[in-house]
Amino acid sequence: MIVMDPFGDDSPVYVISVAAQLSGLHPQTLRTYDRLGLVSPGRTAGRGRRYSMRDIVMLREIQRLSQDEGINLAGIKHILDLQRESDALRTEVARLRALVEELSNELESTRAVAARLAKLKNSPGSDTGADLVPIRQTSVVLWRSRGEE
Repeated sequence: MIVMDPFGDDSPVYVISVAAQLSGLHPQTLRTYDRLGLVSPGRTAGRGRRYSMRDIVMLREIQRLSQDEGINLAGIKHILDLQRESDALRTEVARLRALVEELSNELESTRAVAARLAKLKNSPGSDTGADLVPIRQTSVVLWRSRGEE
């Protein structure tokens, strides 16, 4: 039996004090990171911040880059923006690869049909190949309401 977790990594459920404890940062630091756009916690109707587990992991990474790597907050923002862009591009590349695969399969199928049709066209007893695709005679009737005349 599979149990679905209604509070996944993206669910904004942690208030700022809990997020601060889980990330090892001061609540004021979390507010600063939010103001600088380094993290974007969810908001309640009363505008209170709610952090997800993904936000807390991000806060820890921001702290690591700042403390361990010595990168300033502007540099961290740039790194995070580039990571987001890279993730979006990876997703797009995967989508395009799937599309190329689909179109490649369709092209292969179309080539197979074209080869069969060419074979039928060139077989003895075939005149111009017009018998390969039956064409019905149809008529087009143009109808106009009386107000348009």
